[in-house]
Amino acid sequence: ILNLMPTKIVTETQILRCLSNTPIQIEIDLIQTATHKSTNTPEDHLLKFYQTFDDIKDQYYDGFIITGAPVEKMDFEEVDYWPELVEIMEWTKTHVHSTLHICWGAQAGLYYHYGIQKTPTGKKLSGVYSHRLLDRCEPIVRSFDDVFYAPHSRYFGVKREDILANEHLMLLAESEEAGCYLIKDDQGNIYLLGHPEYDRMSLDAEYKRDLAKGMDAEVPVHYYENDDPSTTPLLTWRGHANTLYTNWLNFYVYQATPYKW
Repeated sequence: ILNLMPTKIVTETQILRCLSNTPIQIEIDLIQTATHKSTNTPEDHLLKFYQTFDDIKDQYYDGFIITGAPVEKMDFEEVDYWPELVEIMEWTKTHVHSTLHICWGAQAGLYYHYGIQKTPTGKKLSGVYSHRLLDRCEPIVRSFDDVFYAPHSRYFGVKREDILANEHLMLLAESEEAGCYLIKDDQGNIYLLGHPEYDRMSLDAEYKRDLAKGMDAEVPVHYYENDDPSTTPLLTWRGHANTLYTNWLNFYVYQATPYKW
């Protein structure tokens, strides 16, 4: 897991919770960038649990996860660790069987691998959105409902027509309000333009953080009961999140990775 989020402990806990909801036994290496140091995670935690790309680049992995990052408003090339991320994404082509890209990680992956430009959403997409399944034949969406929910928290997305025009990409699920959500390429890599790993209070914490900073933050949509931030949000996406991660681990990692003693 290449964890690019500033609150690394929160993010790793959310993702590990999703990954652990399966009988498949997995071993995890947590990776941080060497060219950007986190200031929101205790140094002793990083030293104890995290490695850098140089530490693991000679290894081969069944699966790899690239998280989101709070750098959406910057051009990709302006991000200080972009050259390092490019090196890692190129490395995944030969050292990883399937890579799961999340939110900004998906925008970066689609841009680097397929030249898909990110596009602004106009205002921040923050809330829990309804999505419709477009193709039921792919294993990643096995057991999905026709309509399901997932959280989003982003300022950019990708154009539907850009995905459909690329012969290597398949759009599997989208939202009328939030746009493209779940994309697969013909190499078995997944691009996820949302945050199904978020827990119940994640969007609440982001909203109240932005308010505390004096930002003109809008209430996350379809999240609080009656759009009242004083209420406890309803958890409406956990089943989808667990199914998504279980399908990825089972059908794109565990069953598909070439194996020999």
